[in-house]
Amino acid sequence: MSPSAEAVVRDYYDALRNGEPLVPFFRDDASTVKFGISESLFGSDEIARALAEQTETTDDWAVSSRHLVVDEHDEFATMADEVTMVWTDTTSGDRHRFDSRWSATLVKQASAGDGARDWRFVMMHVSAPHDL
Repeated sequence: MSPSAEAVVRDYYDALRNGEPLVPFFRDDASTVKFGISESLFGSDEIARALAEQTETTDDWAVSSRHLVVDEHDEFATMADEVTMVWTDTTSGDRHRFDSRWSATLVKQASAGDGARDWRFVMMHVSAPHDL
């Protein structure tokens, strides 16, 4: 049995904290999209390159979820959260901290040959809230 969409989101946070690969959490498709605080990534190839660079150039992550909400349906799920992210840039040594908002859509897709279905992100949006 595949884990719930909420478990996948929490696993993603853990993978980020632990410096583990993040690409497996995203659907391998040209229509997959990830908006970060300072980037717009279209397609799984572009997302994979950016996530690999992020993993190589950052360390010592802290990810604190403050308000995770997941709405799971048969074939898709949505999530929203308020997250504090802290990390070290390994090239400069600078420590960064952002209070951020996350939203995403996940879909179920078939796993490798065993008939199970796993949740994958098809759209993720991370932004930093600012007063206007």
